[in-house]
Amino acid sequence: MSTSQRLNELYERLLEAYGPLNWWPGDSPFEVMVGAVLTQNTNWGNVEKAIANLKEAGALSLAAMSRLEPARLAGLIRPAGYYNLKAKRLANLLAMINQRYEGDLEWLFASPLEEMRRALMEVKGVGPETADSICLYAADKPVFVIDAYTFRILGRHGLAEEDMGYFELQELFMDALPHDPAMFNQFHAMLVHLGKDRCKKSNPRCEGCPAQDW
Repeated sequence: MSTSQRLNELYERLLEAYGPLNWWPGDSPFEVMVGAVLTQNTNWGNVEKAIANLKEAGALSLAAMSRLEPARLAGLIRPAGYYNLKAKRLANLLAMINQRYEGDLEWLFASPLEEMRRALMEVKGVGPETADSICLYAADKPVFVIDAYTFRILGRHGLAEEDMGYFELQELFMDALPHDPAMFNQFHAMLVHLGKDRCKKSNPRCEGCPAQDW
């Protein structure tokens, strides 16, 4: 069976098991973008608390957040952990949008995929996974997001080598699947769900797993 056939089979198995997951939660593309930075090295529950603080403070817009003092921003996002570092990363991201795109998110999102990814990854503190999450989930661009769950699941099923890098594994998905943002969104969300629910780092729950014998 080809890699394309295997990945499509996995998609269908997970879809049957989990159904539509409607990820990434957020009331606006800007909220999704902020969430992509805040979720680094923490769980989503902590991000939700930080987002709630930003909303309560009326700071969940590009203009409002750009006006915040660094200490104030750090205090609001404290529940997400590494709050001083993440405040700097958010400030770097906002500065890039304000300077390169004149504070116009629509201009950024309307950019070709490669241009948008390049602009995001030039921001200090924004790596490939964060940049691609913003491209896919905030801007609806056809790019597959790779994370630790993807490496773990595909590694255990013989499709990812130990020395594979982010872009190499991403290319596997991009070459094998139709470039459909909705499918990429759903597939990545299901892999995250599978990783958290069953394909854990230690003591994985393989019996009855949708990917069992895949």
